[in-house]
Amino acid sequence: MDLLQTLLATLVALGVLVTIHEWGHFWVARRCGVKVLRFSVGFGRPLWMRKGRDGTEYAVAAIPLGGYVRMLDEREGDVPESMRDQAFNNKSVYQRIAIVAAGPLVNLIFAVLAYAFLFLSGISVVVPVIGEITPGSPAARAAVPVEQEVLAVDGREVQSWNEINLRLASHVGETGSIELTVGEPARGMARSYTVPIDQWQVDLERESPLTALGITPWRPEIPPVIGQLLTDGAATAAGLQSGDRVLAVDGEPVQDWVALVKIIQASPERQLEVLIERQGQEQSLLLTPARRQLQDGAVQGYIGAGVAAFEFPPEMQRTLSYGPVDALVAGVEKTGQMITLTLESIGKMIAGVISVKNLSGPITIAKVAGTSAASGLESFVSFLAYLSVSLGVLNLLPIPMLDGGHLLYYVVELVRGRPVSEQVQMLGLRVGMALLFSLMALAIVNDLARLF
Repeated sequence: MDLLQTLLATLVALGVLVTIHEWGHFWVARRCGVKVLRFSVGFGRPLWMRKGRDGTEYAVAAIPLGGYVRMLDEREGDVPESMRDQAFNNKSVYQRIAIVAAGPLVNLIFAVLAYAFLFLSGISVVVPVIGEITPGSPAARAAVPVEQEVLAVDGREVQSWNEINLRLASHVGETGSIELTVGEPARGMARSYTVPIDQWQVDLERESPLTALGITPWRPEIPPVIGQLLTDGAATAAGLQSGDRVLAVDGEPVQDWVALVKIIQASPERQLEVLIERQGQEQSLLLTPARRQLQDGAVQGYIGAGVAAFEFPPEMQRTLSYGPVDALVAGVEKTGQMITLTLESIGKMIAGVISVKNLSGPITIAKVAGTSAASGLESFVSFLAYLSVSLGVLNLLPIPMLDGGHLLYYVVELVRGRPVSEQVQMLGLRVGMALLFSLMALAIVNDLARLF
């Protein structure tokens, strides 16, 4: 069932984003008088195809990792004299720019609308109250207090841990300081703290920017009750079931879920005697956590089990909800923030500040799609918006083979007054293909490393 859900969520996510991207090209091409020969969602052999009244072939192909809009073009075949004015290559450079830019721009517009929908319907978040400060961390050196709410980062108001993490992420790899404003709004108290950072590094595989800064969010005591289980995980192999409450491990009482996680992570490939309570009855099981090696070489145990759902106290929850106009404004701001973060991350990756191990490929996308779908509509729509921003921004990069590469050629044409030569375009195509395939291979290697 988990595999089926992940597969369906992935197909829906990619199907929606690829379709709207290609629809952007298609819609503007038609408005510019270009004859569209085929509109395809997916690559490869068509699984379904029909010809519309407009003469365009509409297809769904076998490989869902993209799509294309094939337009009439004299560079790709003979064009009857009567249809030359409908050929893409015979349109003005401004029309060609509009057609090529439309796909990525529609992705960004979709993200704005998706975020606006979430803000309009209301987003449930946890109030960002600090629970613990890690000794020796940047936050500890700045004497940031616990049990107070984070109100702003660098002077910008924040209302959730997600917003805080996004603000902090823009500082990864930097030297300087981060200004945190914390306090107790109910008492009208607020104070700013300057947190020093020096070439601040965050291992995004193991921690969030928040925990790297030394801040642990406040949370209620989480009961050590098993929730979701991986079918091939160590917990399932040992006989654990959803709803089991862990009472003790090797005779030592387990107070909460955090304590259980620490025991598991410290016991890779070591047999543990686990006392559980199931439907009011106590029983013992033998559990051997699997071994997992982290990027820094450290080894930890894991069992393939998640915690059962638990509730935060009402006073520690808030709903972010806006009217139609404010929701749209918030959607634009959120999309702008995500665009900036994406571009900054790409720049820092090129500069070597952020590891290329943070690149993700189709396997990670599938896992996140499945997880977000399981978490509910709000989580899945948020994932779609984030992925749509990534797709839009990456397609606008000036790399041959991508929309941004074609836009670069058209800008050069505007400046020079004549098109870029076919030889230069073919050379760029080969370079672009090599670069993209290398990045895809690296992303897949990273995906596999996360699995194993």
